[in-house]
Amino acid sequence: MQSYKKLFVIIILTSLVSIGFAQTATSSSGAAGTLSFPYMAEITGDNVYVRSGPGTNFYDCSKLSQGDKVKVIGKQFSWARIVPPPGSFSWISIQYVNIDSANSTVGTVTGDRVRVYAGSEHVNPLHSTYLQGKLNRGDTVKLLGEQKDDYYKIAPLSFAYLWVSINFTKPLPGQPVETPTPTVTPSIVKPTTAKPTTAKPTIVKPTTVRPTTKPKEVPKVVAPEPDTPETLLAKYRALQKQVQAERIKPKEKQNYIDIKKALMKIAENKTAGKAARYAQFVLKQIKDLELVLAVDKEVRLQDVQLQNIRERIVKTRTAKLAEYKKLENFAVVGKLKNFTTLGPGHYRIVNDSGKTICYALPSGPISQVEISKLINKKVGLIGTIEPNRQTKGALIRFTKIMEVD
Repeated sequence: MQSYKKLFVIIILTSLVSIGFAQTATSSSGAAGTLSFPYMAEITGDNVYVRSGPGTNFYDCSKLSQGDKVKVIGKQFSWARIVPPPGSFSWISIQYVNIDSANSTVGTVTGDRVRVYAGSEHVNPLHSTYLQGKLNRGDTVKLLGEQKDDYYKIAPLSFAYLWVSINFTKPLPGQPVETPTPTVTPSIVKPTTAKPTTAKPTIVKPTTVRPTTKPKEVPKVVAPEPDTPETLLAKYRALQKQVQAERIKPKEKQNYIDIKKALMKIAENKTAGKAARYAQFVLKQIKDLELVLAVDKEVRLQDVQLQNIRERIVKTRTAKLAEYKKLENFAVVGKLKNFTTLGPGHYRIVNDSGKTICYALPSGPISQVEISKLINKKVGLIGTIEPNRQTKGALIRFTKIMEVD
């Protein structure tokens, strides 16, 4: 009897275990059936890392915030494989990319099996070692305008995927990845039999139509779209192109004032993210460029001043030479003074400091009145020079006297 009891207990326990396993299998298959890849998911936390690979040992590429949407295309352990969210990028070596001369945003691969790595703003290209895929000669990439450590920043390619912890994702069931075009089903209208009715004529009373003034149309005020990290990044890239356009202009025509104001707005925007860091870097570049322009302007100004000084020297020298030529005919040039010590009609010539150069005596038909008008003025004398025994100096017997400027 006891053996029967034991056998009965074993059968009951075996049945319970089988039922438990069946329920577990059923619930698991049901959950799996509700999530078929790809599907859309919502991020449930803030500052959630997007990593280059499925694990915390892989470097982070960006961050997501609560409410962000991602497209999940696969799963590995507790990590969701996602399409790179907006702002993601990859690295490719510049030695294998040839930029299109007609479009600077398009590059053509010049080698075979060229590696493409997951990009991160916090990891240098040399240390961004997670391989996303390979390209061959002739493939094209979209350049994002950034170059660092001999690598180009490019838009993620079709084989590029990133990873996020599945613990921070919430599937959005019923929301398709791509919304299909809705099909409009025509409605069927049943025919109805209308009874004939006799319409009574209506009498329309004439009314006086008063002229009305057409109301003025008020222009619609379109509110500006709020700046997002993506729009600010696009503005930064446009401003960077403007900087490059200014740099190829002649130095005297380069002007960065408006560009600096626009970059400053991006740099001071707390929500700009990496666009703010890029803007700060370009502002430093502009500061260095403007310093070079200021030095160049100062050098050019000094060159102009030096040229003016040279021209004044040449002009003064020419005038002096002309004056010297003019004075070649004079026996002496100096200021005319009376000298009555030797008697009436005697004069002396002094230099600018008042020192006597020589003595002078008119010879010939020269009016004393004419000479008296030139006293204390700078004059030139034409005549002969001879020694004066009384003064032990030179005496000029002049036949002509002229005022010299």
